[in-house]
Amino acid sequence: MTLRERVRTILPSVTTPGQYAGGEFNQRVKDHRSVDLRVAMCFPDTYAIGMSHLGLQILYAILNDRTDVVCERAFAPWDDMEAEMRRAGIPLFTLETCTPLRDYDVAAFSLSYEVSYTNLLNMLDLAGIPIYSRDRDESHPFVVAGGHATYSPEPVADFVDFFLPGDGEEVIVKFCERLMQLRRERAPRAAIVREIAKTVPGVYAPALYENRFRRDGCLEGVFPIEPGVPPIVHASAVVDLENAPFPTRPVVPSVKAIHQRVQIEVMRGCVRGCRFCQAGMITRPLRVRSAEKVMSLAREIYRNTGFDEIALTSLNTIDYPFLKPVMTQIIDEFESRRVDVSLPSLRIEDHTREVPALIRKVRKSGLTFAPETGSEFLRRIINKDIFDDNLIAAAQAAYAEGWDQVKLYFMIGHPLERKEDVEAIAHLSDRVSFARQQLGKAAAKVNVTVSNFVPKPWTPFQWEGMDAPLLLSEKRKHVLRAGKSQKIRYKFNDPDQSMLECLLTRGDRRLGDVIVRAWKKGCKFDGWDEHFDYGKWKEACAESGIDPDFFVTRRRDKSEAMPWDHIDCGVKKRYLWEERDKAYSQVTTESCQDGACDACGPVIKLCNETRDPEKWVPIVTHWKKPEPAPTN
Repeated sequence: MTLRERVRTILPSVTTPGQYAGGEFNQRVKDHRSVDLRVAMCFPDTYAIGMSHLGLQILYAILNDRTDVVCERAFAPWDDMEAEMRRAGIPLFTLETCTPLRDYDVAAFSLSYEVSYTNLLNMLDLAGIPIYSRDRDESHPFVVAGGHATYSPEPVADFVDFFLPGDGEEVIVKFCERLMQLRRERAPRAAIVREIAKTVPGVYAPALYENRFRRDGCLEGVFPIEPGVPPIVHASAVVDLENAPFPTRPVVPSVKAIHQRVQIEVMRGCVRGCRFCQAGMITRPLRVRSAEKVMSLAREIYRNTGFDEIALTSLNTIDYPFLKPVMTQIIDEFESRRVDVSLPSLRIEDHTREVPALIRKVRKSGLTFAPETGSEFLRRIINKDIFDDNLIAAAQAAYAEGWDQVKLYFMIGHPLERKEDVEAIAHLSDRVSFARQQLGKAAAKVNVTVSNFVPKPWTPFQWEGMDAPLLLSEKRKHVLRAGKSQKIRYKFNDPDQSMLECLLTRGDRRLGDVIVRAWKKGCKFDGWDEHFDYGKWKEACAESGIDPDFFVTRRRDKSEAMPWDHIDCGVKKRYLWEERDKAYSQVTTESCQDGACDACGPVIKLCNETRDPEKWVPIVTHWKKPEPAPTN
């Protein structure tokens, strides 16, 4: 009986069996015997989440467009499927050809968030691949990892052969080409690791480095132990986003995914400089796709998928300089087909109120705004120079165009946060809800998500400590007590889950033992409420001799080495510290597009390379605080 046949025998026993069956529209199937390299693209979470990840679709298309590489997909099976697989002795397999993961040359994992680390170990174990890189031999695939979490890779350094921080489009190709060359030369595994680390820019091979510690337990630094290995690994960056590869035939999920839509990345990077935002720092500089390119992609992807929603994605799509003409053209072309237009997470700008009018002719999609804090005082601290009145004006414009609900994102636990700042979350949410009454209608439904501030690496707040869970729980109560509107639904992130995220993102290589112990205790899918068990994580920390507060709530000194200092994201620590000083002085920094260059680091060279002065359209979104309404 083939592996495919064995898998089919257990599918009737699990929920949503279609997520394990493969055969999706636009999947790519090749004869493994006809290629030189076999890559399994692995996502350490469920099919529904992984199939919504644009980065996976991009790399899947890039590798499969080559005639010498085959790339297939694997996801973390849910509990029932894993139990059936282990009972039947079925190893983790890829969807396209039902090939065991252990038979590939490369198992490439997308580490987008830190709480997926136990899933990484579980997938390796289910595949029959040793979890520790030191235990793998010539018969095992190389374990590669990319994604935002790889900008602070040390907690999982013992399990990964190569990290590829930064944009993956170009470095994954260079990595694969060098690997194929070394395999043709019959280089042994250890030699391949050394040669790739030395010759492929943007690749970090942790086995060739070590963590050194001071007597007080603080990190002294991460240092090479192999001659010729770069002491600093520079994250990869795509210069020409306009001509960068983009999938026009993405795989269409066979069962419901989180996002089933045409996803078009209109920009990459952000110049706003929000001091809590890791993504805005590590993806610099801002790179833009032209309106013509976006429209071409929209037409082709729609034709190849039939999705009824087009999402214009970026870290802050309201900054896209061609937003209005692109949205107008999409509506003109797709209105008759009842295709929705969505703009995930909008910054509140003076012209945000124009957005509802632009998409009033199509089905009402949700409008999401992220003011991040309830008070203008705290927004100066985090460098979000936006005002309450602009949010109210944008909400009123949406209500006037037929929307009856909006979604708001806030965060508690920011540095310098006061009680009144926490209560202001409820007050501002009330104002957004009651703003609909000015149109003679009932108060609007407002869905409010309140997350917990985590001081992320490569941000101006990376030296700060995180609020303890008890304090965050108390702040949650303040929000709920301060609210008045009955139409507001609050959702709070679990403080313990945020504590774990902070531990895993700010830790060094000593966290590897904690992760293994937690996984052996049954921890997996730690981002899912029904699976999360912080008690087991605390047990794992105690057994490893780790005090979580040392990494999480402790404020770090300026001179202390960070576990991620050997990864260069393009901004300098000097710049980040200066931004931290500005935060404590309540001084904001203008957007790179509106003000002078802040010389944030070597990324400014790339800024110049990505911009053609004759073609660049400046982003004109800076505005002043609204004048008060005249009184009679």
